[in-house]
Amino acid sequence: MPIVLGSDALVWLLVAAIAGYFAYVRRQPHLRLPWRRVTQSAYGMSALVVLVVLVAIGLLDSLHYRPVLERKDETGARVYSTEVRSRFDKAAAPLLEHRERTYSAPFATRAFARETLEVPGPDGKIQQVREFPKLAWGGAHLKSESDRTMDIFAKAALGFVLALVVWGALAALATLFQARSRGVAARAAWHAIWGMQTRVPWHAILVTAGVLLAIAGPVAALCGYYHVFGTDKVGRDVLYLALKSIRTGLIIGTVTTLVLLPFAVALGIMAGYFRGWIDDVIQYVYTVINSIPGVLLIAACILMAQVFIDRHSDWFPTTAQRADVRLLLLCTVLGVTGWTGLARLLRGESLKLRELEFVQAAQAFGVRDTRVMTRHILPNVMHLVLISLVMDFSALVLAEAVLSYIGVGVDPSMISFGTMINAARLEMSREPMVWWSLAAAFVFMFILVLAANLFSDAVRDAFDPRAKIGVLAPA
Repeated sequence: MPIVLGSDALVWLLVAAIAGYFAYVRRQPHLRLPWRRVTQSAYGMSALVVLVVLVAIGLLDSLHYRPVLERKDETGARVYSTEVRSRFDKAAAPLLEHRERTYSAPFATRAFARETLEVPGPDGKIQQVREFPKLAWGGAHLKSESDRTMDIFAKAALGFVLALVVWGALAALATLFQARSRGVAARAAWHAIWGMQTRVPWHAILVTAGVLLAIAGPVAALCGYYHVFGTDKVGRDVLYLALKSIRTGLIIGTVTTLVLLPFAVALGIMAGYFRGWIDDVIQYVYTVINSIPGVLLIAACILMAQVFIDRHSDWFPTTAQRADVRLLLLCTVLGVTGWTGLARLLRGESLKLRELEFVQAAQAFGVRDTRVMTRHILPNVMHLVLISLVMDFSALVLAEAVLSYIGVGVDPSMISFGTMINAARLEMSREPMVWWSLAAAFVFMFILVLAANLFSDAVRDAFDPRAKIGVLAPA
């Protein structure tokens, strides 16, 4: 049974808004030109490839449903589970279903800690021994544990070969597209790509895609037989937890923009355009908001929401819906407290734009203030809005990790980088140390934040009004 969480609706609303924006950009040459500059950046397009993969995982994880149970009720109707799953869960079923009892190291075939086991002794009697028990899934297909190294190597090699085939298909498509757009032979297009003679840096795109496939191919081939990143305290696959955390990070970084954008754009432009007492009131509002410690405000709102959810538990029939309400509240609080910086920036830009000739001419002709702001001021500050939002994305992802670490972030039942790091606190103090949960959260969060930062740098450079326009080469 399909189920739409509040965060799912906002995510797909944002996807529709982005699609509408780029449809509008295609008809506006002055907006199309900066985005063409973005596509000329090698590091920007490499970062975009990584972001596209991560966003695809997040979108797949935003299609939720409740599985149907085998039994039926008294009337013969279908009965649905109270557990909410996503299309990503279905695609990653081996990672989700292959659970162990507790910790296991990466690629291990036995548990991480010794347990008391009952085994038959030499005389046939049952005796108790302290031993590392075999895992239920990790390496269970092996006839002998001594074959583990060769088995891992063989499956990784098979995954690498499949990744190479996929990369070859992508390279062939890029070459054919380049050859068709330039009107040359495929051989010449191939040399142009690797000679870095194309406007779009196809060489950087293909190299990045090759690196991702070289990692993803062996991991995909191995994850059905081993726990590539080990398991956590309750036996869940850490690779699955890290992939599930991507959606939470993307929601924190994107849905929050839906909250802060109206406040920042409307109040920032109004303050700079009207000046006077309106400017004073708006400045007073965001000065007061900035004077409130953000962590304390977030903690108070989250605790009040938790009390409300506990008192009205019948309003939220599933755990996922309760966790989703808390996630949306966190996005709302981050948005309400995070719009002040962008509003200040837009206020200063609006103060400058209102003194220019085209704005004063519109005022002289009696054009309404609302139309002047939407028709003349807003289009000329949208590049600042876009740059600010893209650059703030990584800060919001890191904010979720910090807030969840101190216990005022997302619901503990929701998988995120912050909850993984929070759970790793006690694991790091064990002897021997359980390090793989923290390492997995760090690696995936680092990749997400680094890709967002590199892409934001490319966007900032492309939309910089002081950048040279130059002559754009053919694609």
